[in-house]
Amino acid sequence: MTATTTAPIATTPARAAHRPPARLRAWATRAPLLPALVFMIVVTQLPFVATLVISFFDWNALYPKARRFTGLDNYRQVLTDADLRHSVWTTLLLTVAVVLASLVLGLALALLLDRRFRGRGVVRTLLIAPFLVVPVAAALLWKHVLYNPEYGLLNGLLHYVGGPQPDWISNTPLLAVEVSLVWQWTPFMMLILLAGLQSRDQQQIEAARVDGASGWQIFRHLTLPHLRRYLELGALLGSIYIVQNFDAVFTITSGGLGTANLPYTVYQSFYQAHENGLASAAGVLVVIGSIVIATLALRVVSSLFREEVSRA
Repeated sequence: MTATTTAPIATTPARAAHRPPARLRAWATRAPLLPALVFMIVVTQLPFVATLVISFFDWNALYPKARRFTGLDNYRQVLTDADLRHSVWTTLLLTVAVVLASLVLGLALALLLDRRFRGRGVVRTLLIAPFLVVPVAAALLWKHVLYNPEYGLLNGLLHYVGGPQPDWISNTPLLAVEVSLVWQWTPFMMLILLAGLQSRDQQQIEAARVDGASGWQIFRHLTLPHLRRYLELGALLGSIYIVQNFDAVFTITSGGLGTANLPYTVYQSFYQAHENGLASAAGVLVVIGSIVIATLALRVVSSLFREEVSRA
């Protein structure tokens, strides 16, 4: 029996001449992405560059001819002005309080939904609903339906049991803003942590139960260390939004009573005081802070993917 072998077909010079260069093929595959890239640059990067340039000028919109270059004076004023420093402190306090409270409540709800019970799908849908509400609509809901001292639901319940009738927004303005944001962001944290709970190694948990470990010991030594990355991810993603939050502060308190955060201060400086340079400097600082938080978030996400790949 004779074995036959097939020789590889050599590439003829004519066929090699008609083949496009590798660099041209690479550009051909990337060409469909160019419109999206150009659109992103025009919409996001060019306005930021313009804001960065304006931040170096003393520029009041009411006196356009008095515009002059001031260097870093606007940034110095943002960091040294008492009102602006207070807005930075309010932003940090608001962000930390909302993120921590949302994480704790989200973890509790995630642990509840991780169990099997009748109607779990309906309960999960109802708990997710607050996160799907438009931020302005959610703030209006809390301001008029819940916080209103005359016809609000909270005072209605207190009146029913014979309790006091406080003016929630006037007495506790920052807390009123924080509660509305916690209500809206708790479902987001719950979804992230629920995904983390459902990715646990069930065999390891069953082995711990067989060895006599209690529910608290399993949560403390197995569940909580496993959720560390998910807790970090939820905290970082939530911080990115809360640092830039404007809707709740503007709608509920209009920035009064010590609730003006940095984004609202940028709005006041730009639209009310017409200080374009000062507002641009404050906006650049907000963007830099958001980029730092986003960078940390991306590192956490990449580490989560690496862990999942290593397990697979």
